[in-house]
Order: sequence, then structure tokens, then C-alpha cells
Amino acid sequence: MADGPTINTIAARAGVSIASVSRVLNGLPTRQETVRKVMAAADELGYVRNAVARSLKSRRTHQVAFAMADVGNPAYLAMLREIQPVLKAAGYRLVLHSTDAVAADEIDVLRSLGERYVDGLIMSPLRVTDAHLETLAAARAPVVIIGQVPDGTPVDNVRADSRTGVRLAIDHLHALGRRRVAMVNGPLDTVPGAARGAGYREALEAVGLPYDEDLVQIADFYRPEGRRAVAELLARRPDVDALMCANDLIALGALDVLRDAGRRVPEDVAVAGMDDTDLAAASWPSLTSVSLGSAERGRVAAELLLERLNGGEREPRRVTVPPRLVVRASTAGEGHCGEGHSGDGHSGEGHGTEGHGTEGSGA
Repeated sequence: MADGPTINTIAARAGVSIASVSRVLNGLPTRQETVRKVMAAADELGYVRNAVARSLKSRRTHQVAFAMADVGNPAYLAMLREIQPVLKAAGYRLVLHSTDAVAADEIDVLRSLGERYVDGLIMSPLRVTDAHLETLAAARAPVVIIGQVPDGTPVDNVRADSRTGVRLAIDHLHALGRRRVAMVNGPLDTVPGAARGAGYREALEAVGLPYDEDLVQIADFYRPEGRRAVAELLARRPDVDALMCANDLIALGALDVLRDAGRRVPEDVAVAGMDDTDLAAASWPSLTSVSLGSAERGRVAAELLLERLNGGEREPRRVTVPPRLVVRASTAGEGHCGEGHSGDGHSGEGHGTEGHGTEGSGA
């Protein structure tokens, strides 16, 4: 593919001096006729107007994109709060994309890297398909995936270990005497859903509890979906004494339903979530949750991308952030709030590599 337009090619097309093009692109006072000629030439040559003149000289926009499934999800906001200052300190602006977990939109974002509107991309998809992998391999700018990609994918990625995280929560619930522990999971065609479901099975086996399909309910990673799923589960199995929820939003929906049903938390039903978002500490009762290190994953992803942008030539890196259980009132009762337990040292490299999905998206 030919290189994009430069300040020289715009000047030649417009029939003006290079200095005049520079003045127009930098917003300096210039005759209106010159502005018209330069901008018309830029349009004809396919120059993206929001790129400043220095991008034509250095082929850098000093912009980085962050693409996530849902900009309203507090797990992604935790990532954003760490990504932004790291990039800003290095002189980069941040462009946000909320893809609604639509694969075609995510692939569009990857392909648009060829238009050079950003210098690099951080992406946290819920699913990674063969089309994602093909587009990643052909990406025209550095990409870091927050999640998980198959070995051999030529990008850096920062991973969570949600299977170990679920085991931490189930161990905690079992130690509290809970024996009918239900799982309210996300979609199983996402690796967060598949990995957390597998972690649930493994954890039950480890503590000697039987797996019962009747205690599993599938939702999506949103609070209204959590309400729906938990209402259906309790109608079917009113004897449930604990709920393991695949993220905090589902868990908050569970608290809504239990409150409306007059079921006490945690006396009647203990509730645990995942992600340890700001909402977990602010809920009533406060929510026990597995931290998957959303903020740390965002910070590490930004640092890895900066290494690439600064010319770092190395093999793709795989960084795993271990989970940590934060115990609060929804399982341990009022007056208890602790940092709980850290993960058991599993790297995540051998967990949750199912298919081409991405684990730990924070969804």
C-alpha cells in the first residue's frame, strides 16, 4: 500500500508553498484562498483532517485508540482511568470506541489502522474470531489486546485468570458453610463465560460439591440481565444459599431480586461477583467480588503499547494479572470488609485459552 499524503504532496497538489501548507494545517493566519486550496488538495489526497501537520512530517498522529465492548461498564472505566494518564504523559491523546461486542465493528477498527488516524490500538474484545486473528496479523499499527489470544498471534496481550478467580470465590463460600452454590454466568460463546463456567465446575469438584446443571443460569453481562436470570433461577431452585455471579453487574441485579423477594443477604443467600468495580464497594450490602485487576491490566497495556510506539522490537509479550478476592458484607455480613485472598499463582497461560476467545475483558 502506498504511503499516505505528505506536506510536500499536498503543497504540490494545491500549487502553494510547503510553508503555506504548514500554516494552514497548524491553524495559523493564512489567506482564505490559500486555506481553500490546501484543504481541497488534502481532501483529494485522502488526508484525514483531524491529523495535525506533524503527522504528515513524522507519519505520527500522537493519538491512540481504546476499543472496548461497553464504555458504560465500570471495569472498562477502571482500565480507561489507567490508560489515559500513561498515554497523556507520553504526549498521546486517547480516542475511544465502544463496539457493543460486535465483531464486525471490532474488525472495522482494526482495519482502519491502515488509515493512520491513530498510531496504535488497545482493544478488549469479548470474542476473538478467525477474522479478528487474520486482521490482527495484518494490522498496520501496533496493537495490544487486553484479554487473551492464541499463542503465535503477533500482538502483545494482557490477561486475567478468571478461572482461578472463581475458585477463590467458591472456596470462600464453601468455607462459610454454603452448599447449594449457583452460578449465574455470561454467554458461553465468550471465553469469559466459558472460562468462568469451567472454573465453577473445577471449584465445586475441589471442595467436594456435585455439579448440578439446575443450579446454572445463563445471562448477559448487564444488570437487567442479572435480574432476569436470578429471578428465573430462584423460581426453579428456591433452596439456593449462594450465588456466584460472572461479573458485578449481574451480581447487582441479583441483589435487586433478592431484596424484592425478601431474601436476606447474606443470611439467606450469599452473593459474590467478579471485577471488583467501584459499584461493588458502593452497593448495599457491599459486594464481595473477585478483582481481575482491571486497572492494572489497563496500565500494563498502555505501557506495552508505548514500548512498541517507541520502536521496541521484541517477541509479543503475554502478561497475566492474578485475581484477588475482596470479601465484603454480601457474603461475610455487615462490619466485615477485607482484602481477602490472592490467586494461587496460576499464570493464566494454561487457563481459558479455549478457542479464539478473550478472557478477562472485564465484561
